[in-house]
Amino acid sequence: MKLAILSRAPQAYSTQRLRAAAQQRGHQVKVLDTLRFAIDLSGNEPDLQYRGRLLSDYDAVLPRIGNSITYFGTAVVRQFEQMDVYTPNTANGITNSRDKLRATQILSRHNIGMPATAFVHSRADVRLAIERVGGAPVVIKLLEGTQGIGVILAPEVKIAEAIIETLHSTKQNVLIQSFISESRGRDIRALVVGDRVVAAMRRVASGDEFRSNVHRGGTVELVELTPAYEQAAVRSAQIMGLRVAGVDMLEGNDGPLVMEVNSSPGLEGIERATSLDVAGAVIDFIANQVAFPEIDVRQRLSVSTGYGVAELLVHGNADLVGKTIRDSGLGDRDITVLTLHRGATVIPNPRGGVELESGDRLLCFGKLEEMRSMIPERRRRRAKVRKLPKEPIPEVAV
Repeated sequence: MKLAILSRAPQAYSTQRLRAAAQQRGHQVKVLDTLRFAIDLSGNEPDLQYRGRLLSDYDAVLPRIGNSITYFGTAVVRQFEQMDVYTPNTANGITNSRDKLRATQILSRHNIGMPATAFVHSRADVRLAIERVGGAPVVIKLLEGTQGIGVILAPEVKIAEAIIETLHSTKQNVLIQSFISESRGRDIRALVVGDRVVAAMRRVASGDEFRSNVHRGGTVELVELTPAYEQAAVRSAQIMGLRVAGVDMLEGNDGPLVMEVNSSPGLEGIERATSLDVAGAVIDFIANQVAFPEIDVRQRLSVSTGYGVAELLVHGNADLVGKTIRDSGLGDRDITVLTLHRGATVIPNPRGGVELESGDRLLCFGKLEEMRSMIPERRRRRAKVRKLPKEPIPEVAV
């Protein structure tokens, strides 16, 4: 395998370990500076220039995109995708995970446990938002902060209001989140590779510090994850579109609460805490996947005129309830079910004998007009027609 690691920090521990792990396995590997690429759209096919020359062919690319170059870095990754070069982390996945609000919005639809969160713009809505997440103390987060920077614990409502007002005055967008007191300055970092957690550690904050990041002086220890925590980590990474990710979770009273999904997780802390070859696991996964580059399914499947991808919800009173996919009539309408989502369970390529239940969500490919006809119209309130007033056009006093 010929692998490119996109990184602006070739001497960083994570970059060196990934390069060493690839070389030890006999792969060709180069570390390429992300900002030295030029996207070439002048020819018949998408291409890339590197340091002014046409980039040679690569089997796979592993992005290590820093927060400060997200826009350009994801553009480069997206170009590799258009060139059918495998990447474990797609441009969309990196972009989704980098914005805390967008990540929370995406995860909230898939029954992932998270701290109660609110996002407001108007000063008048701040106090109500604080009440909605459970009241003070609350955690205030900048949308694009990293390594614990831009995360503030506000012990009182008035202090929270003052902090948010100050941040808004500097054009900063912030999230308001409930403070999970039972976590006691601890969290769990799970390193997800593919469909499994390859290593996990608990991070413990130092002294009175509530942030457990190692960069804030926190310590790490080995932890054995329960199935609930492992499932939450893997599902979160997959939902975000990431095959290599660090998933940070709080230990809530009712189970795992996902805080963040990191598309470029550091390897030093977790390798030293677990004594596991995490870098090697990443390289092995990529080597097994190079024949299956990630593609934008909607982009590819929407090329045919009149066809596309849509999600159909099986309502409680729908005719589909109790019928199998085979007997549902979807096939006769030129609609193919790609995946069936039932609660937290995903059934890929469901068989024809699967019986549909109320609440099922079907990801389908087929004729758009046929799928539109299966979506019930939303009920709208009908405004009553009032009687004409006695003076339709009131006289205006001069």
